[in-house]
Amino acid sequence: MALQSAHPPHPVAGKYTQPAHSDDAPYWFGGGAPPTVRMVSVDDTARWLMRGWDDLRAAPMVSLTYGGIFVVLAYLIVFGLAQMDMTSLILPLMAGFMLIGPLAAVGLYEVSRLHAARQPVSLGKALMSFPRYSGQLLVIGLALMLMLMLWVITAMYIFAIFYNGAPPNMNTFVSDLLVAPQAPLFLLVGTAAGAVLAAIVFAIGAVSLPMVVDRDVSPVHAMATSVVAVRRNWKVMIGWAAMIVLITASGMVLFFVGLAVALPLVGHASWHAYKAMVE
Repeated sequence: MALQSAHPPHPVAGKYTQPAHSDDAPYWFGGGAPPTVRMVSVDDTARWLMRGWDDLRAAPMVSLTYGGIFVVLAYLIVFGLAQMDMTSLILPLMAGFMLIGPLAAVGLYEVSRLHAARQPVSLGKALMSFPRYSGQLLVIGLALMLMLMLWVITAMYIFAIFYNGAPPNMNTFVSDLLVAPQAPLFLLVGTAAGAVLAAIVFAIGAVSLPMVVDRDVSPVHAMATSVVAVRRNWKVMIGWAAMIVLITASGMVLFFVGLAVALPLVGHASWHAYKAMVE
């Protein structure tokens, strides 16, 4: 017997109704009250993934094509680094993608929003979400990009300190990281620095980006709400962040091809995480 989701299926094409949600009371920085932040449990994270998977299956060509765009971008970046003989930056940039991943998934939040509103979806609508919410996305995006730049600079400095002023050659990169005398301390310092930056970015972006897609709200209020939501649910959010990293990293390990599925799944699931935490 086929397993069925515990939540209602997506509407059949052509059967759309009025939006299931509305935001009649927008608030802006300096006025109004922030939304209520709900407490969630570990069990909720599995439901977010299930609903994210349902969103992906409801419009597979839109979601997979969207993810495929980032696969192509990943190959272009790797090719460009290879041409500049800077392949040692591939791993730091892969880690850095985790920092800006929520920004890359904006179009997927729009797809999930349209599903919830019982409206038809398309790749064009997903991509047009970037200019549509450009004001809010610019502010949040700048914050995330600054963190990405800080991570790349930090990674280069750490490489320079532990590997005599330059990252190890890509031909011996893995062996140098694993068996070199300085490898354990290098990995410890790099992991600690990355964890701090990742925690800050996750707190800022986990809720804020889907929130500006969903409602008329200032980026400052969205980021503040995100920090509050992550802080109040920090135990669940640690596991949720680890799950996102695991799924995204799995997509990258498969020569980036897996991002075509991993990014849409994580993006749609993150939308449902936001809807579960913010009233």
